Amino acid sequence: MSTTPSDPSTAATADEVRQKVTKSDAEWRAALTREQYAVLRQHGTERPGSSPLNREKRKGAFLCAGCGAELFASDAKFESGTGWPSFDRPAAKDAVSEHDDRSHLMRRTEVRCARCDGHLGHVFPDGPRGTTGLRYCINGVALKFKPDG
Repeated sequence: MSTTPSDPSTAATADEVRQKVTKSDAEWRAALTREQYAVLRQHGTERPGSSPLNREKRKGAFLCAGCGAELFASDAKFESGTGWPSFDRPAAKDAVSEHDDRSHLMRRTEVRCARCDGHLGHVFPDGPRGTTGLRYCINGVALKFKPDG
């Protein structure tokens, strides 16, 4: 098993980010809440509008709830009206990985944490035109917010 920060609400160090996090199913179940496990490890989806992070407006970073890797910055967050926290870009190009998802009789691009391979949500090409044009539609339960300062 790779090193993980003791508190996932704190960002992983640069050395920790380079290390992949692997845990057994039992270790993931012990480390995550039932809701986090369902989304991050079983590719579930939380109910739209259920995450307090939808209303988060402070400056800071959105971290992976599973491993603490920094995934998105607050300046990339925007209101999409979808019911899930939305971002136009990840914090770094290697913060997330993208995978073809053909579940539910549709074709989408799944987004995972590049460090622990936890399911985060999906990315769509209908984001803000003035930036990347992308909408990273992310389950709030898969994230922890760390305010600046």
